[in-house]
Amino acid sequence: MVEKMNKIINTVIIMLLFCGVLGCTESQKSVVDSDYTNSIGMEFMKVPAGDFMMGSPSGEEDGDSEEGPVHKVTIEESYYLGKYEVTQEQWREVMGSNPSNFKGNDLPVEEVSWNEVQEFIEKLNEKEGTDKYRLPSEAEWEYACRAGTTTRYYFGDDESKLGNYAWYRDNSGRKTHAVGQKKPNPWGLYEMHGNVWEWCQDKYYSDYDGAPSDGSAWEDGSDSFRVTRGGSWLSDAGVCRSASRGSYEIDYRNYFLGFRVLRKL
Repeated sequence: MVEKMNKIINTVIIMLLFCGVLGCTESQKSVVDSDYTNSIGMEFMKVPAGDFMMGSPSGEEDGDSEEGPVHKVTIEESYYLGKYEVTQEQWREVMGSNPSNFKGNDLPVEEVSWNEVQEFIEKLNEKEGTDKYRLPSEAEWEYACRAGTTTRYYFGDDESKLGNYAWYRDNSGRKTHAVGQKKPNPWGLYEMHGNVWEWCQDKYYSDYDGAPSDGSAWEDGSDSFRVTRGGSWLSDAGVCRSASRGSYEIDYRNYFLGFRVLRKL
């Protein structure tokens, strides 16, 4: 029994070293096991409850006033977050169509508005017989992206290493790429930096003054703009930081704009 357990532990260590040193390709995505997989193959990683300091600290390179003030957020309950951005194959399985500009089953779906994403989530819940799927709040997104880190990116401050973790302006060839080809963050989430901007549930505010401290979505007021996170294949390195924010109107769609899904435990 002890010998068998040691063998399993050694295998896991080798897999983690392989993924950390060489990076995970499409064929290696299973190296970091998923915590939950639904009926259409959407894989999720468990994000533990905890607290973090949200926003970019004063003096952070490429930081912006809209990313402050830095404030403590407490995530009281664990949740599942999509291991990858929602793919075109998954969108087609639920919606019966593919609106994307760059075609490919394993490419992230794009050209989807916030309103259309809400329709996808409604249909996904129906398909799965649950009400547990939704967009992450902006706080839940940043908390999961940082994965316990406080640096500009989830791998550190050195943007010269970004190409190992993200598809962005300098390495994307001006297009999206299949999910899971870059290195994951410490919690096993892929391409939280780059590839496509990701819709969040929150309405957009110019800073965090008055933002919820419990990780819930900030949806007061009548503003029709919603938050996007993570940067895209078209973004420069500074825009792909963990604290970086964007926003678009709820009916806006473009070929750099997609999403990933949260599932409640």
